[in-house]
Amino acid sequence: MVDFKLVISTKNGRSYQREVKDPNSRKFLGLRIGDAVKGESIDLTGYEFLISGGSDHCGFPMRRDVTGTGRKKILITKGVGLKKTKRGIRYRMAVCGNTIHSKISQINLKVIKEGKERLGPEEEQKEVEKEKEGKKKEKVKKKKKEKEAEEVKKEEKE
Repeated sequence: MVDFKLVISTKNGRSYQREVKDPNSRKFLGLRIGDAVKGESIDLTGYEFLISGGSDHCGFPMRRDVTGTGRKKILITKGVGLKKTKRGIRYRMAVCGNTIHSKISQINLKVIKEGKERLGPEEEQKEVEKEKEGKKKEKVKKKKKEKEAEEVKKEEKE
C-alpha cells in the first residue's frame, strides 16, 4: 500500500497538491528525478510532468546526484538539503536517493505540457482573474492621475 502526495507546480508559479492512492501510485515506483510522467497516470489527461524532487517519510529531501533508493550521508557545499550558515564550509548531511520507492511520501512535479482540464478548483481560477483585473484597473487609474498631473504642470507654465 503506497500513497504519494504530489505537489504540481505550474509555469505561472502556482502549485497544487494531489494525493495518489495505491493502484495509480505503483506507476511512480522506480522512476527517477528528471523522468517524464504522463498525466493519465494521475487522471489528468493531456498533461505531461517532470519529476523535480521529493522527500521521504522522515522529511529527508531527494537529491538528483545521489543514486539509489536509500538515504546516504554526503558531503555538501551547496544545493538541495543544505541551509548554509558560513561560507566555504562543507557539511555532511543525510539525503535520500534519486529513485522513487515505497518510503517516499512527497513527489514534486513540474508541468511540461498543459492539458485541457484545470489543476486547481474553478473558484481559485476566478480569484486569479479578479486579481489581474484589479491590477489592470489600478494601472489605468495611475496613468490617468499622471496625465492629469502633467496637464496641470503645463497650465501652470503657460
